[in-house]
Amino acid sequence: MDKDTHPSIRNLSSVALSILLQVSLALLFGHAYDMRIFMATGYLVGTGQNPYIAQNLAAIFQNDAFQGITSFGYPPPWALILGTIYRVSYRVFPNFLLYNLAAKLPIIAANICLAYLVRHILARSGARGKTSRNAWIFLLFNPFLLLCSSAWGQFDSIVALLSLLSLYLLNEGKLTGPAILLALAIAFKPIALPLVPVVLVFLLGRSLKHTIQYFAVFCSSLVLFCVVPFIILKWDPAVIFQHWNAHFTVGGGLSFMTFLETLNHSYQLTGDWWLAGWLWVPGLIIATFALKSGIKGFMDLLKKSLALVLVFFLFRSWVSEPNIILILPLALILVSMNELKPLTLVLTWVIPLVFGLFNTSIAQLFFPSLPRVMDDLINLAVEYNPARFFLRTVVVVVWLISGWWIVISCYQKSGIPVEGELSL
Repeated sequence: MDKDTHPSIRNLSSVALSILLQVSLALLFGHAYDMRIFMATGYLVGTGQNPYIAQNLAAIFQNDAFQGITSFGYPPPWALILGTIYRVSYRVFPNFLLYNLAAKLPIIAANICLAYLVRHILARSGARGKTSRNAWIFLLFNPFLLLCSSAWGQFDSIVALLSLLSLYLLNEGKLTGPAILLALAIAFKPIALPLVPVVLVFLLGRSLKHTIQYFAVFCSSLVLFCVVPFIILKWDPAVIFQHWNAHFTVGGGLSFMTFLETLNHSYQLTGDWWLAGWLWVPGLIIATFALKSGIKGFMDLLKKSLALVLVFFLFRSWVSEPNIILILPLALILVSMNELKPLTLVLTWVIPLVFGLFNTSIAQLFFPSLPRVMDDLINLAVEYNPARFFLRTVVVVVWLISGWWIVISCYQKSGIPVEGELSL
């Protein structure tokens, strides 16, 4: 066999193995809360109904777990994709596990594309071939990424892919494409919102005309993705208007409010705690003001993007583990290019992975295939709630300290001398 074909064969084998692993995880696992909502949303959209109005769908899926579901909590794009998936999968062949798999196929595709995009960016940025390939392998097989996406069913990797591609094309001198991509990323999940002030500072440092053009396209695209579907599909947005602040009235997860469940046995921010749900606003304003010196070059653009997204997460009263996927490729590129210390990348994925263990997130992944195992694991976790809550809080404290260390590192000058190849 020709030696020149060996790298290509190895690459294809790695991709095939990653896809096989992800498909297996996607088929057998799924988060008990999120996948119920996503499956229900697919049914409602696929049958012409409003996904923002919760219904009892136990009879549809022949599963009692679909009695007490809540309504879809994101803008329309993901709901529209889920509706299409329902029509070509469960509606044709009503198998619960296959529907669970089908709903995650776009996520698996995003994971693969994200790995290739990072590899391409590193190659274009002058990284060695081995470093680029190590980063590619890292994303193809990273336990945290695959757990939260292929197994869990969350679509943050789609947001990460769109966001990173938008930043890359923006640095390449494009305007329309990056604006549309960032608007779409935010329309999938608003966690990409902190990238807006980063782009604003980046463009203002170059051209006022280009800044106006970019944000004209961005705002128009955001309306197209978030508002127009309600008009075309005649969805009643009354429920959204009634609960517009739903994401700002809860506390917990991988945030500084994680102790709330321990104190109140609830995630709701009652009383004066509601102020904690809005701390991210002044946090982002201060972090944006700190960019007044401007953004110089693509690596600096990525560093400031990582910094502001992290500030957003560190000030939010609720952060879910999959949200961290948004900063994973940013940290990976910056570490690969010796812009940040290798410890940054380790902290970015190991801490939320450990947190998921104490947060019973991993236990809830058995919902589609082994619901009794899930119930047993959750009941076991309840027996040890005091110790579990304590350990979970310790993990969050480590995360908060690590997060602020990374933010400070991102505001420092570029160029950390690290010798040798990146080992991932």
